[in-house]
Amino acid sequence: MGWTERKPMADHYAHLHHLEFLGDAARFSAQIHALIPKCTLLENFSHAEVRTLAHFMVVYRADGSAEILREGDGGDFMLMILEGRVEVRKRDRWNTPQLIATVDPGKTLGEMSMIDGEPRFATCTALDTVVFAVLDRESLARIIVEQPMLGAKILMELVLMLSQRLRSTSSRLLGLLGGDAGMGDLPAEERGGAVTDAL
Repeated sequence: MGWTERKPMADHYAHLHHLEFLGDAARFSAQIHALIPKCTLLENFSHAEVRTLAHFMVVYRADGSAEILREGDGGDFMLMILEGRVEVRKRDRWNTPQLIATVDPGKTLGEMSMIDGEPRFATCTALDTVVFAVLDRESLARIIVEQPMLGAKILMELVLMLSQRLRSTSSRLLGLLGGDAGMGDLPAEERGGAVTDAL
C-alpha cells in the first residue's frame, strides 16, 4: 500500500465533537465515486484515485437541524456532502441569519478555510440527516507527500474550482453594482456558489 494507514480519531475535529463519527471514509469510497457527476472537485478522478483519497478522509453523520459549521469558528478542514441537504446562512449587518444556499450531495464546503485557516464565513445546518466526508489540511499535506500525483491533481482541481467561483462572483458583483441590487435580491441557489468555498 502506498500510504500510511490513518487511525481515525473521533476527537480529531473539535468543532464536530457533537456529531456522530462514522470512521474512515474508505468504506464510503463507492458512494463518493458515484457522486463524481455532481462533484466539481472530483469530476476528473478515477475510481482508484477516489479510493486512495478516501483513505485520508473521515466521515460524520449529523441529524436534521444539527449545526455542522458555525460562522466565525476556526477550521482547517473541508466537507464533501455524501447524503442529505445542508442549509447555509450568513448573518447580515443587523446580525440576522440570511439564507445563502442549500447544498446537496456531491457539493463541497469550506475549501478556503482548509487552505488558509481563516474563520468560517457562514453557518451550515443539516436540513435532514446528513452524512459528509472530511478532508483537513494535514491530510492534504500527507497526500502531497505520499501520493504526489494525486496531491497535485487535488490542488489543481481546487485552484480551478476556486478560480471559477471567483470569476462567477466577480460577474455577479458587477451585475449587482450595475443594477443597484443587494446580495439578498439573488435567488439562494445563485448566491450559494459565490460563498460556499469560503466557509
